[in-house]
Amino acid sequence: MTITTSPPTLDIDPFSDEVLVDPYGFHEQLREAGPVARLSAHDAYAIGRYEQVRNALRDHDAFVSGRGVGLDDFAQEKPWRTPSLLLETDPPKHSTYRAAMGSIVNPRTVRALRTAFTGPAEKLADELVERGRFDAVTDLAEAFPLTVFPQAVGIRPGGHEHLLAYGSIAFNAVGPRNHLLEAALAAAPPTMAWIDDSCARDALDPAGFGAAVWSAADRGDIPVQDAPLLVRSFLSAGIDTTVHALGNTMHALAVHPEAWAAVHAEPGRVRFAFDEALRWEAPVQTFCRTTVTDVEIDGSVIPADAKVLLSYGAANRDPRRWGPTAHRFELDRSSGGHLAFGMGIHQCVGQPIARLEAELILGALARRAARIELDGDPVPKLNNALLGWSSLPVRVVSA
Repeated sequence: MTITTSPPTLDIDPFSDEVLVDPYGFHEQLREAGPVARLSAHDAYAIGRYEQVRNALRDHDAFVSGRGVGLDDFAQEKPWRTPSLLLETDPPKHSTYRAAMGSIVNPRTVRALRTAFTGPAEKLADELVERGRFDAVTDLAEAFPLTVFPQAVGIRPGGHEHLLAYGSIAFNAVGPRNHLLEAALAAAPPTMAWIDDSCARDALDPAGFGAAVWSAADRGDIPVQDAPLLVRSFLSAGIDTTVHALGNTMHALAVHPEAWAAVHAEPGRVRFAFDEALRWEAPVQTFCRTTVTDVEIDGSVIPADAKVLLSYGAANRDPRRWGPTAHRFELDRSSGGHLAFGMGIHQCVGQPIARLEAELILGALARRAARIELDGDPVPKLNNALLGWSSLPVRVVSA
């Protein structure tokens, strides 16, 4: 017979500035507290061990997304924002949208992007190595996705800076209504107007992913009124997460010169560096689910109608899964199975595009730069759901 208990309580706020800047102490406390812990600061529960986070992500019947992937419970209060059609729906509705997106983002269409993305990657790498010193966030991690991804979606030229502001709104909404979300919302009106205009049928390039969404609506694959919202899903998930992932990978390589030497010698290894950086500094730190019934996890019970924070960041450094060196960046580690892109039916649909972008820009830089190192103190970027840098000054030495 299984003996069940109430989870222990942690008196720590995972959305405090201190934890958002350096979450790893909180992660260790969460993992060591048990398979589940209660967070007194938000009347919510949290899971930080790899196996239990992975299992919860796979169990979309008990841990639903349709009640919001943030702290707000859409069943208890009317959403103040438009829910994401991909992240915040459950089957069978979610299956409809996922199938439509799968017909648009697939191996064939991603292969077609390689040619379009390669030229800009090579050009940018040339410019950065020639300069010698640059900011790996603003000049690379932001610059490259903002150059190639809007074109893939079919967004018209101009105004692409709104994409970063939109990502700030979307991901800060995962947390409480703190100063980060308030600041994002204060700057929201012009950004949201630009987003709405950019997702309209007539505003999109007929050759892009956005137009393909509208074609899916014309075929009856999705409701016509949902087409602009599904196009919007590209813009919320396709920029900020990739920006943070690229910035975190550059940080990992800059502070591990032996790893940069290895990818310079074999640029194809940037794919492994990217995966290990995704594990080591997961760009998406947490999303929430809501229980629809009492859920027992290894003897701890989460009650029905509870918000549950699934800590991807804690799971990705769990020694139970990754061994005693889980806290280290190791290029030769087998990082497969990390949760940076999620797991289960809500696993990131755009991850092959992010991987392609990383392969091209990091590979181009690795071929040209023999060494890379920090050229100043990195500046953290606070966000309720994302971990990354607002500035990462580096210096490179040409090969």
